[in-house]
Amino acid sequence: MQAKARKILIADDEPDILEIVSFNLQTEGYEVFTAKNGDEAIEEAKKSHPDLIILDVMMPRKNGFEVCNILRLQPEFKDTLIIFLTALNDETTEIKGLETGGDDYITKPISPKILISRVNALFRRATKDESGVAQIGDLQIDREKYNVTYRNEQIILARKEFELLAFLTSKPQKVFLRNEILNHVWGSDVIVGDRTIDVHIRKIRQKLGADCITTVKGVGYKFQL
Repeated sequence: MQAKARKILIADDEPDILEIVSFNLQTEGYEVFTAKNGDEAIEEAKKSHPDLIILDVMMPRKNGFEVCNILRLQPEFKDTLIIFLTALNDETTEIKGLETGGDDYITKPISPKILISRVNALFRRATKDESGVAQIGDLQIDREKYNVTYRNEQIILARKEFELLAFLTSKPQKVFLRNEILNHVWGSDVIVGDRTIDVHIRKIRQKLGADCITTVKGVGYKFQL
C-alpha cells in the first residue's frame, strides 16, 4: 500500500515563487497547497492541515511572523513544521523567526534543489522511531531507558544532561533558544541561570568527547555531529 503524501502549504505573494516551489515539491511527491497572503495562509492551513508550512515573511495583510504566531497558539498547529522563506537576511530578522516558532529560516534567492533538501531534512528529523530510540550518526539515544551510546561506547549522563541532550537532538541543526531549553528541561517553576545550561553542555561535550553542541551567540544552541 502506497504511503500517503505529506502535505505542504506555501504562502508567498510572488506568483513565480509559488509556481516554481510548488512544481518542485509536487515532483518530489508532496501534496501542495498555496496562499498569496497571510489571511489566505491561515484559512488554507485550517482547511488542509499541512504537515509543513513555508511562509514568506513580507506578505500583505499579515506577514509570515504574524501568521506563525496565530497558528502556534492553536493546538493543532503547535508541532506543525514551519519554514520562513524571505529576502531578509539580517541576524535580527532570523532571530525573530526562530523566536516566533520557525523550524528553519531560508533566505532568497534559493535553488529549488536546496529548498527540497531542507524540506526533506526537516521531515526526517521530525520522524521519531516508535521504539523511542533515536539514531544520529554514531550517537544513539534511548529515551525510554535513559541510555546513550556513542561510537558503540555507553556514555553515562546525569538526568538533566540526558534530558538536555535528548531535547537538542530531537531536531538536529535547529537552534533552540535559551528560554526554550530552560522551560523544557528545568521547567518554568524552577529558577536557574543561563550559566546552568553552559555547565551542562560543557559536561556533555566532555563525556562524548565531541564538540557536537554549537553555541549560537546571543540566541541559543544547536546539535550537529
